[in-house]
Amino acid sequence: MSKELKTGVVAVLIIAVFIWGFNFLKGQDLFSGSSRYFYVEYKDINGLNKASAVTINGLEVGRIDEISFDATPEKQGVLLVKISLDTDFSFSKNSIAKIYSASIMGGQSLAIVPTYSGETAVSGDYLKGEVESGLFSSVEDKLEPIQSKLQNVLVGADTLLTGLNTVLDEKSRKSLNRSIIGLEGTISDVRKTLTSVNTLLSDNKENLNATLANTKKITDNFSKISDDLAKANLGETVNKLEATLANVNGLLANMKAGKGTLGKLMTDDKMYTNLTNASKEMEELLREMKLNPKRFVHFSLFGKKAKPYNEESNTKNVSTK
Repeated sequence: MSKELKTGVVAVLIIAVFIWGFNFLKGQDLFSGSSRYFYVEYKDINGLNKASAVTINGLEVGRIDEISFDATPEKQGVLLVKISLDTDFSFSKNSIAKIYSASIMGGQSLAIVPTYSGETAVSGDYLKGEVESGLFSSVEDKLEPIQSKLQNVLVGADTLLTGLNTVLDEKSRKSLNRSIIGLEGTISDVRKTLTSVNTLLSDNKENLNATLANTKKITDNFSKISDDLAKANLGETVNKLEATLANVNGLLANMKAGKGTLGKLMTDDKMYTNLTNASKEMEELLREMKLNPKRFVHFSLFGKKAKPYNEESNTKNVSTK
C-alpha cells in the first residue's frame, strides 16, 4: 500500500472520528439505528438546548436533536423540539413532554410523563408539551403579588403621613407632645401603684393566706352542710308537710262548713247563745255562792229558813242578810 493511500485512509478516519465526536458532543449517536423521533411544540422552552437529556421516570432514554421555529404561518413564533429516544419503551400519544429545571444552578432537561391509555405513540408523532416552573420563577410568581401589596401599603402609608403632616400643625404637634408626656406620667403613676400593691400583698401575705385558709374551711363546711341536707331526705319531709297542710286545710274547710263540734260552735248562733247564757248563769251562781254561802250549806237547830235568791242583790254583788 502506497503512502498516499495510507495517508488518505488515515485522513478519512480522522474526519470520521471528528464527525462522530462532534455529533456525540451534540448528543447524537450516529451508530444508533433504532432511535425513534418525536416532536413537541412549545411557546417558550425556558433555556432548553440541544443535547439536553430526555428521561422517562428518571431514566435517561434519549436527547434533544433539534430546536427550531415552526414554519407554519399560523404557528409563527412556536418552537418545535425534536427528540430522539434510544429505547423501545411504549407509551400513548397522550403522554406529556415536560421541561423542568435539572438543578438549582440552571440547565433544563426534558422528561416524558408517560400515560398508557389511548393510541400508542410511534416515531414521528407529536406529544403534548408543558414547562414546569423553576425555583426562581416560582419564587418570583409568589413574590409578585406580595410586592404589589407592599407597594399599595407603602402608598397608603405615604398618603397617611402626608395627611398627618397636613393636619398636625405646630399647635397640634405641641398638644400631641403634651398628651404623650401626660401618658408617660400616667404610666409612671400606674407603675408606682402596682409597686405599692405588690408591697401591700407582700406585707399581708400571711393574712391573705389565713383568709384563704378560712375561706377554704367555710367552703368545706358548706359542702358538708349541703351533703347533710342531701342525706336528710328533704323531699320526704316536704311531702309530709304538704300532707299535714292538706289535713289542716280540710279541718278548716269542715269547720267553715259547720261540720263537727268546732264547726257547729262557729256556725250555729243558737249554740253560741246557749253557751253564753250558761256562762252567765254559772257566773251568777258562783257569785251567789260567794255572797250567800248559807243558802247552799244550811244548818239550823231552830228551823229557821234560808233567805231566797235575790237577783237585784246578786247583780249589785250585795249579800242578803
